[in-house]
Amino acid sequence: MRCEVVAIGTELLLGQIVDTNSSWIGEQLALHGIDSFFQTKVGDNLDRVVGAIELALERSDAVICCGGLGPTQDDLTREALAVVTGSPLVSDEAMEEHIFGLFAGRGRRMPANNLLQAMRPETASFIEQMPGTAPGLVCPVQRVGADGATRDLVVYAVPGVPWEMQEMISGTVIPDLQRRAGVTAVLRSRTLRTWGETESGLAELLAGRIAALDAAGNPTLAFLASGMEGLKVRITAKAPTAEEAESLLAAEEAELRDLLGELVFGVDDDTMESVVLDLLRAQGRTLAVAESLTGGMIGSRLCDVPGASDVFRGGVVSYASDVKYDVLDVPTGPVVTEQAAIAMAVGVRRLLGADVGLAVTGVAGPDPQEDQPPGTVCMAVVVGDPEAGGVVDSLRVQLPGGRRQIREFTVITVLGLLRRHLVEVASD
Repeated sequence: MRCEVVAIGTELLLGQIVDTNSSWIGEQLALHGIDSFFQTKVGDNLDRVVGAIELALERSDAVICCGGLGPTQDDLTREALAVVTGSPLVSDEAMEEHIFGLFAGRGRRMPANNLLQAMRPETASFIEQMPGTAPGLVCPVQRVGADGATRDLVVYAVPGVPWEMQEMISGTVIPDLQRRAGVTAVLRSRTLRTWGETESGLAELLAGRIAALDAAGNPTLAFLASGMEGLKVRITAKAPTAEEAESLLAAEEAELRDLLGELVFGVDDDTMESVVLDLLRAQGRTLAVAESLTGGMIGSRLCDVPGASDVFRGGVVSYASDVKYDVLDVPTGPVVTEQAAIAMAVGVRRLLGADVGLAVTGVAGPDPQEDQPPGTVCMAVVVGDPEAGGVVDSLRVQLPGGRRQIREFTVITVLGLLRRHLVEVASD
């Protein structure tokens, strides 16, 4: 069973709305063992909507149309489905009464054009779940294949409002697709978060494992570069039951961890900042940060993690050089150096009474600074009191990309440096 998604709405093509619906539907299809190879976006034009659905029916067994079920003149999904199914639109009296009752129950006048939502192709049926005023549709379709055999297909239509769409997909569409497909298998995925290697470097490290998995066919691996979220290695396993799929994932995760070692910093929803905060919490340590080129981005990422307040003391955005000198006691002179970064980390640790100090300084661009090219970043970590044998480490890197990308890469790189030292402390 192959199912395709057609997202309908000119606003999607203009970038006025981000199409999160298709990604959510794709995730649900994968989790329930339904193959999905294509997703399409099409504007509010009857001929193009019909064409998109017809193309989807040529290469898939089922189509989910998302959007275009409202009561206005640019809501064309019902009309398009009438053309696709060769079935005239009819008004459903029971649905008219239901929609009228929804408005009456809210004490509101029902505009006459809402009755358009009670229209359906004659051969179609309404989806039982209806959290809003737009009913979804299940439309059986028959086509003759290249071999002359009749293909029994189906088109589902769901609203573009996410919470309405999700209720219909979960309540009707997925169970109906599984019934039609006779699906008993489930798909599960697990994502390993890594940092410290390039995408090509990871592929090289895992080349032998990838070859073995390609030969076996299950599980599978995929790579995704995600900026300051790290490089993701996604494992996908298919099995008759969820328990067996999870067992396959666990076994493959163990294989990959053996190959990648400390490059793996987390799994699934872990972030570098959440992992660092967990390590600090486990060790009973607090953290303070001093930021120059990141301008508060590190502190913001840390504060996005629930419970950060019991670990994160705060930060100083020492963007101007004189703030570094006057507030953090950085020696007067160049500020894009490892020595300046160390002084910033020592200073913010002392100033905010934290156990760990972390600092970054550098050149975000586009212009050079202190004869340093854009992307030059110096960072430092101080764990414990330097005068009492605490850890002091610094790093100078040349990061790629534009201003925003350099700043984002700096965040995960310096947090990764801190993580490495915290892991070493924990293992001593």
